[in-house]
Amino acid sequence: HVQLVESGGGSVQAGGSLRLSCAASGNIASSYCMGWFRQAPGKEREGVAAISFGGGSRYYSDSVKGRFGISRDNVQNTLTLQMNSLRPEDTAMYYCAARRTQHPCEINWTLEGAYQIWGQVTQVTVS
Repeated sequence: HVQLVESGGGSVQAGGSLRLSCAASGNIASSYCMGWFRQAPGKEREGVAAISFGGGSRYYSDSVKGRFGISRDNVQNTLTLQMNSLRPEDTAMYYCAARRTQHPCEINWTLEGAYQIWGQVTQVTVS
């Protein structure tokens, strides 16, 4: 049973960078689509980025495209979100998530209910 543990959140000034990491306790190599979600106060959880099984394809929400980068290491069983040019509106609780699917990872990547495994929250605050 795969478990996800996040790290790397914190506080930063606008324009700064943060790097979130998500370590999987089990083998996620080529078996799980992986993604990052966030939830800002008073808002619904939204998909931020996702990555395909082997890491060859990446998907981003319009709000972070060009600023955030998602990557995975299927040997170390880790998922990373590099966040650059951070804005106050990026302030939120961030979650990593994993899902097993028979479909390409692009399908439904923003759908919260499609993910079976969730990490604990990590807070990102941009001022």
